[in-house]
Amino acid sequence: MAEAVLGGSAEDVSIKEAGLRYEVDGEIATITLDRPEKRNAQTFATWSALARIGDDLPEQVRIVVVQGEGPSFSAGIDLRMFTPEGVPGQGSFSSVAQLDNVSFEQRIEQAQQGFLWLRRPEIVSIAAVHGHAIGAGFQLALACDLRIVADDVKFCMKEPALGLVPDLTGTKPLVDLVGTAKAIDICLTARFVDAQEAFRIGLAERVVSGAELTQAVRDKAAELLSTNRDAATATKRLLQGARGRTLEEQTAAERVEQAARIKALFALS
Repeated sequence: MAEAVLGGSAEDVSIKEAGLRYEVDGEIATITLDRPEKRNAQTFATWSALARIGDDLPEQVRIVVVQGEGPSFSAGIDLRMFTPEGVPGQGSFSSVAQLDNVSFEQRIEQAQQGFLWLRRPEIVSIAAVHGHAIGAGFQLALACDLRIVADDVKFCMKEPALGLVPDLTGTKPLVDLVGTAKAIDICLTARFVDAQEAFRIGLAERVVSGAELTQAVRDKAAELLSTNRDAATATKRLLQGARGRTLEEQTAAERVEQAARIKALFALS
């Protein structure tokens, strides 16, 4: 959404100061939105910190879990952005409204980088979503490959109701998952999508109780790690490209990937 344009000195804010916790345990990295008193509302500093995590992700990491502390996954944009004062050190909408179009789009692109890396073929990202996932929170969940949700989850694409558009990379995965008509319904009404509907329309891979969410994510991570790393990367790359290819192009891509796998596994040294 247009909130992505806010900058200031956000890139100088530490990950902790940006309201995130970041931990790496072997092949699993966990990012926790950690502003529970603000229902994990996001700012430009949040997105800058997410981008830095992606830039510095250790090579051994195969699974990235994104979760929220407290009662909500993320309530979306920090509403202080709508006030003249804005967020200290990061400005407000009114303070960036005077930017020229090129500078404006560059600010949005910088924010989008915090979301785009979660789709890399060499990792699988899992959003562990509970409570509210609104606007930027919904889009962060959509940036992940998989969404395992608690039965109290409430998704909402709030931006159009605020006079904005979703611009944190969420529109394409939403359309890919649920289709154009359902995406229009969800976005242009800004209505809530509960856990059962999310599962029914393909937004969520699994629905569990809140008490089971952490273990369900751990179990899925273990299942994913049981697959050969290089084969998993190649397969994800194939699946991600499939929608944009004809059948002939996809089968050609399969041949290329399989040739590389067979040679890696069986070619004589």
